[in-house]
Amino acid sequence: MIFSVNTSSFLHRFALLGAALLVSSLLPAAHAQTGGILPLVSVGEKWPQDVESYVIKVSAQDAGKPIGLEIYSPTFNLADYVDGRRGAGYFGDELYKKNEPFDTVFTLSGPNGTVIERKYNMNREHTWESLYAGGLPAGTYTLKVNSNGDGKNSFALRTAAPFVLETSDFTVNARDTEQNALLAARIRVTPEWVGQTVGILNYDMDGPREAESWVVQPGGQRIDLTTSDNGKTATDSFKITPEMVGEWQVFIRVLPTTRQYSNAIRYSFRLGDKPTTAVVGGFTPPENIKLQNQLLVDIVDPQGRPIPGATYGLVGDSSVRPILPPGWIPVSSSIVEGKGNILSPTEVRYVPGYNKLRFVARPTAGQLTVDAVALYGNQRIPLSGVPFQVDSKTLTTPTTLALPPGQYPVQPVPIAGSIFQPPQPGIVTDNATGRVTIEYRVLTEVTLVTMPDLLNACDVTQLIATAKTDFTYKLPARLKLNLPSGWSSDYPLELNGEFSAGQPLRLKTPVRVCRTDTAEALLDPVGLQTTGTARVRAPGGANVSRNVQGGARASLRKDIQPLERGYLVTLTLTVDSTLENVRITDVLPVGGSTPAIRGTVGVKDGPSLANLSLRPEGDSIVLSRVIPGTYVIAYELFTDQPADRVLTAPDLAW
Repeated sequence: MIFSVNTSSFLHRFALLGAALLVSSLLPAAHAQTGGILPLVSVGEKWPQDVESYVIKVSAQDAGKPIGLEIYSPTFNLADYVDGRRGAGYFGDELYKKNEPFDTVFTLSGPNGTVIERKYNMNREHTWESLYAGGLPAGTYTLKVNSNGDGKNSFALRTAAPFVLETSDFTVNARDTEQNALLAARIRVTPEWVGQTVGILNYDMDGPREAESWVVQPGGQRIDLTTSDNGKTATDSFKITPEMVGEWQVFIRVLPTTRQYSNAIRYSFRLGDKPTTAVVGGFTPPENIKLQNQLLVDIVDPQGRPIPGATYGLVGDSSVRPILPPGWIPVSSSIVEGKGNILSPTEVRYVPGYNKLRFVARPTAGQLTVDAVALYGNQRIPLSGVPFQVDSKTLTTPTTLALPPGQYPVQPVPIAGSIFQPPQPGIVTDNATGRVTIEYRVLTEVTLVTMPDLLNACDVTQLIATAKTDFTYKLPARLKLNLPSGWSSDYPLELNGEFSAGQPLRLKTPVRVCRTDTAEALLDPVGLQTTGTARVRAPGGANVSRNVQGGARASLRKDIQPLERGYLVTLTLTVDSTLENVRITDVLPVGGSTPAIRGTVGVKDGPSLANLSLRPEGDSIVLSRVIPGTYVIAYELFTDQPADRVLTAPDLAW
């Protein structure tokens, strides 16, 4: 943020919130040496208002704009009033006890505490000084003026557009050198005030011979205000009507009959019984006077661009520190114009006068790397092209992006055939790279079909081991058959390869079976296994078992017995978990003179609490819901096929 003040532009923008511009159409132009203004005043002792207070409101759209807070005559001028005589350019400073100290403290504070505090002591001149030229973050700021000592210090305040000074209770110093109408305040009456009562109070005007005060309402109507007596308060109340909506101007004029050089008078404004603010202040400096102690501060990035939201604070009377918005780190400081010492990248001490300082800061920045892996057995397989969201952006793994320091939640996208836990947020620090790894735990299954599973001694059956997954990325695997004693094969019992969604890995092996026993199919590297049984000297049949990683197990045996007009098919299903929508694939044999027909399918045995809702669907039989146990399902198969061609391999899914 660049904070600067151009003196000539100030003279243009602030010419007379007092009389010269606002009342020129009503009264002759003021001609005093101080520009025809009505000074504000801070009374040290014996005054009902110990601290004078003014408010500056900074809206969000005006945040960072220079407020240009300036003071005319902040010090107590010992030459202003000496031995009962007024000095040139009399402004109203008066010390009631000689040789006693007097000082005035100006304190500007806001949402984040004190912005600047400056103490002014005694001197012998009226000066024009810059109190705070820079911009401020949005918020409400309060300027408090507090004098210590038995006397009064007159001063004037102004701000740069669009900012104004507002207050509900304040003190002015009416001087007999200014016997023209001077603007004391501007009250904005809004439509919401209609029907309510506005009160204008004045305190200690010292009676009708000293001064007069009035208000000019919209349309130019002048209404005289009651003049308060010494140490008394006078109140004028106005019931607001629609015609009164708009700006009211409160004026005061010192009368020729005054017996005082200057008169401290307090004004107060009320809406109902609550304080309401009016706009006050403004001045045009006298000719041939220069702005003193002007401090210009630039706060820029390394490319010289202003940093939005940056401001500065004063430490004591002559040190400046930048106040950076979150996410910025100081780099350097320098004195562009003026004199002083550079203490650090965050502090410069200057010699009062005209000074231009520059602070350079850089945005904090780090990086976040996001990748993804598949947890598959004891392997961590890197995954590319996996979408995820971070910082409101959709990206794919692996990627590294630049981010300001902070915590960044990473939202993965589900991948079929896997599960994941949301990862911990990524932590980005300045000049460092954080990392988030999305872990997908892959779900696989292995099946083993034994066909036929009922054969004569030492006949050959076919073992079909299949590895399946819904995971879309290719997985390396080894599919292995373990044969019991009495079983043998001349073909490979292992198969190395890859499988993924829609591309299973299948091992088909003819096996000679000489006795009833069970073979095992094993999927490495996950160690998932299932079994298949073959029986010797028993009627023909087939079976299938299915074991889902992290899920349920089920087995299905298919037996065929000849009937007079076909065959009786018995399906024996055993499950160890409650399952939904179990699908038994039981393809009918093909061939013969007529197509095979499946008769009525019925349940012969099973758990009584099961709600099977059995229904045939093409080559499948669907069970809506099963609970752990064994179920026996049977139907008649009508075909003219011979017995050795009737058997088809079943399958299971859910």
